[in-house]
Amino acid sequence: MARLVAVVAAMVAVGALMAAQESSPPVGAAQVGATGEGPKAARIWKNSPLGDPNFFPLTVWLQDPKKADQYRAIGINMYIGIWQGPKEQDLAEFKKAGMPVICDQNQVALRHLADPIIVGWMHGDEPDNAQDIKAWKSAEEIKRAWPDAPNQPLEKWGTYGPPIPPSRIIADYQRIKQNDPTRPVMLNLGQGVAYEKYNGRGYRAGHLEDYPEYVKGCDLVSFDIYPVVHDKPEVRGKLEMVPLGVDRLRKWSQDKKLVWNCIECTHISNPRAKATPYQVRAEIWMSLIHGSRGLIYFVHQFEDAGKFIEAALLEDQEMSAAVGRINRQITELAPVLNSPTLKDAAAVASSGADVPIDILVKKHGGATYIFAVAMRDGAAKASFSVKGLAGKAVAEVLGENRKLDVADGEFADNFKGYEVHLYKIAATK
Repeated sequence: MARLVAVVAAMVAVGALMAAQESSPPVGAAQVGATGEGPKAARIWKNSPLGDPNFFPLTVWLQDPKKADQYRAIGINMYIGIWQGPKEQDLAEFKKAGMPVICDQNQVALRHLADPIIVGWMHGDEPDNAQDIKAWKSAEEIKRAWPDAPNQPLEKWGTYGPPIPPSRIIADYQRIKQNDPTRPVMLNLGQGVAYEKYNGRGYRAGHLEDYPEYVKGCDLVSFDIYPVVHDKPEVRGKLEMVPLGVDRLRKWSQDKKLVWNCIECTHISNPRAKATPYQVRAEIWMSLIHGSRGLIYFVHQFEDAGKFIEAALLEDQEMSAAVGRINRQITELAPVLNSPTLKDAAAVASSGADVPIDILVKKHGGATYIFAVAMRDGAAKASFSVKGLAGKAVAEVLGENRKLDVADGEFADNFKGYEVHLYKIAATK
């Protein structure tokens, strides 16, 4: 448990301003989502569902296998990680529940290479953060790994030393792939992906050049940042930091890796703050619109927030119901989300220069889909223009029980701060 608490405590501490040159696209920008490279690459994994056009990964982080049925009831379709496992009993529980899992490639797992319940390999968590100094044998070892590191004895480092070097992550990745090339290897990175000044990286804080190297050590890369529960005013509530990290991982991987991201939905370690269902939905659709190919719900609550609850999401009826609704909608839209993105197929202009509206455009079953979100906490009117759509049409606003008239490809809608609207425009007859 101490290891789990230490890992997640590092995941929670996020904050600071994002680099201006890597912020959200300007007002009037066209769609910004995935290019499709990741899904094409996924088809080479024989023992993974990630290439299935009807499957969108909706996962939960480090939870008890015995709760698999409860998570399935709210739309979770995969587990990530097994505490101190996998053990034989863990895999038996997953198999009984029919819940696929991405887990460590330990000796037990290697005896189950033919078992389809294992769909990927977990390659550590947050190696980009400063590591316990006990993980380093000597100052000389640190200098070999990080030649520009401070030249000082171990005792001068304090509790934490440098991050794990990318070269070690890449070497371990090659070892994992050699054991089993039929499943993807997943690497989860920390908040330094979106928050370059995060001091939890130690002396590597601000060194964004590390990340293109880290992503070489995986097939599937994710990261975690939780803006609502952050205690620093410069980042608290800035939901746009979540898609910023997605953008950066796509850039650093040259769109050749699958990019996923974590989503907050509990107090975690903050007794005074918790994302609302509205904010959770905004973070999710910001991520998807910017090209995330899978979601990881972080559902723990820790003693700092009152008491430790491993499955805090399941104990929160309002949030679990909301997550269930979101997951059902994403699952219904999985064939759409997994279809090719239409480049420059539509454009949007916002009435407010400080409230960009970002969109993702897809086409499936003859219908055009426009997924849109306000990227700041402010109201704006969005004017949409869809290329090649002549005459009159109707845009159904999914999940809202309303429709909008479309004339020659143009329509408009109002957005509150961080609001999400999902449009479906049926083919004209």
